[in-house]
Amino acid sequence: MTTSDRPEPTRAQVRRWRRYLADERAEAAVYRDLASRRQGEERAILLELAEAERRHEEHWRELLGEHVGHPQRGAVRTRVLGWLARRFGGVFVLALAQRAEARSSYAADDDATSAMAADEQIHGEVVRSLATRGRSRMSGMFRAGVFGANDGLVSNLALVLGIGATGVSGQTVLFTGIAGLLAGALSMGAGEYVSVRSQRELLEASRPDPQAHEAIPHLDVDANELALVYRARGMDPVEASAHAREVLSAPALRSADSPEAEYEEIGTGWTAAISSFFFFASGALLPVLPYMVGMSGTPAVVVSAAVVGVALLLTGAIVGVLSGGPPLKRALRQLAIGYGAAAVTYALGLAFGTTLG
Repeated sequence: MTTSDRPEPTRAQVRRWRRYLADERAEAAVYRDLASRRQGEERAILLELAEAERRHEEHWRELLGEHVGHPQRGAVRTRVLGWLARRFGGVFVLALAQRAEARSSYAADDDATSAMAADEQIHGEVVRSLATRGRSRMSGMFRAGVFGANDGLVSNLALVLGIGATGVSGQTVLFTGIAGLLAGALSMGAGEYVSVRSQRELLEASRPDPQAHEAIPHLDVDANELALVYRARGMDPVEASAHAREVLSAPALRSADSPEAEYEEIGTGWTAAISSFFFFASGALLPVLPYMVGMSGTPAVVVSAAVVGVALLLTGAIVGVLSGGPPLKRALRQLAIGYGAAAVTYALGLAFGTTLG
């Protein structure tokens, strides 16, 4: 059907098509901005995504025809994403782009082609794969950071509220909170270092010995001790024997039997320790801020809980975005857990304060 043969679009269609056109133009710009901050294969992939968005843009431009009008601005979330892409371009922006692709409504819109709907779905998977690389590189420090900040917020809020509820002076609460900050940060840092080092050593102990391959050419083919190695790795006897014969007949391929252990997602002990220390300390500092400026009693408790609540919502939302999940759900979950723990401790402090009084 040519452009002249198409029926006149309704006002609702024109508005929707213009919005789609603006969003496609903005999304293409986001991918170009992301590509400008990368090299090699990632850059090429992002430029291909931008080209696909340009093809979608042409579809809406053709449908609009003389109704295309002046260029409009994309949705606010797409413009914010573009701003972030131009200035940062990291895994956080890729995670936001992944969520943006998942929100596409083309599958339910008869004016979009099935190919366009399929493109958007595949784009989400492409961006997810690109984001996964970044998530893997940062996962060790990210886990320690999120865990440390959340633990600092919740544990020190619970400590401050629990002690404050007993009726002691604001100065006592302040010193208790600072002591909890230092003790918790040092404990978290040490614990993360030991945890990560132990995990790496455990994986190291499970790696095949590369020198063992030097013995392969000298094995007794009839006895075939190599088959025992594969049986120990979980193969059944028949499969293990067949695989061992292949390796013995082609020793040059033996390097495939000794893959290097991947430690990227675990991180290093020092990275995890330092991240945990500083993130715990930054989180644990917030509950004591009201007491540091001279507040005490109920006003200090309310302000402390409010500040920590905002921080819990932010950390939960960030975790949600980076994990590809709904930010609001993660934020509310974080808030509920933190406030739940603090409420129990506050109630206990009230009980002890009443008993001591």
